[in-house]
Amino acid sequence: MDAYKNLAASYDRLTNDVDYAAVVDFYREILSREGLSPRTAVDLACGTGSVAILLAQQGLQVTAVDLSEDMLAVASQKASALENPPMFVCQSLQELRLPRGVDLAVCALDSLDYITDPADCKKAIKRIYKVLNPGGIFIFDVNTPEKLRAMDGQVFLDEDEDVYCVWRGEFDEKTNICSYGMDLFQRNGENWIRSFEEHREYAYSREQLTAYLKAAGFTHIECYADRQFTEPSEGEQRIYFKARKGKWK
Repeated sequence: MDAYKNLAASYDRLTNDVDYAAVVDFYREILSREGLSPRTAVDLACGTGSVAILLAQQGLQVTAVDLSEDMLAVASQKASALENPPMFVCQSLQELRLPRGVDLAVCALDSLDYITDPADCKKAIKRIYKVLNPGGIFIFDVNTPEKLRAMDGQVFLDEDEDVYCVWRGEFDEKTNICSYGMDLFQRNGENWIRSFEEHREYAYSREQLTAYLKAAGFTHIECYADRQFTEPSEGEQRIYFKARKGKWK
């Protein structure tokens, strides 16, 4: 079953603790340190568009890309009242194509981990490099292998008045993939509708992703702890990368 198909309608309710503004603020801090003022951006694996909307509200011309039509439908509805709404596009990152280059590419909330074939991940990073303008910057985060391995055997619960979600993690050392089955109960009037989704994330190491970035042509590659300008520490749960495409023109 496709990930995020049934979850799309309830995704924002179940992730209302995610501080998207802090994520975008960290992007801005990186841009400031790099001396960049981008005018155009692409939000990769944009989901329900929370990051894309914040970037658009800051004056950027934003393209938002996701593979899930259901998530894009929610995102488009959320952005409908904006004066400068993002353009939403249904694409896989491995086949990423944009009508014109962009100055900034971002990929939030470990979305790159959902590409569970390393060959596809390398291909996606090459596509991202191609859509960036000279001097453009790519910023993204991933879950660390330590975090994904620790999810093995764990059971998590998210709920509110209209949604009840239970998910169970399982890490396969042979495939290096963390799978979590998600039982979702959504209220429909007086009834509850049950559905199931399976989500899978590949445990990419810092060294793997750095190699993929270099192979694509990126330079000035740096890795940070979670929204901190420090080296990731042992046991870090989430790390950020930034990489540049040549010099800014």
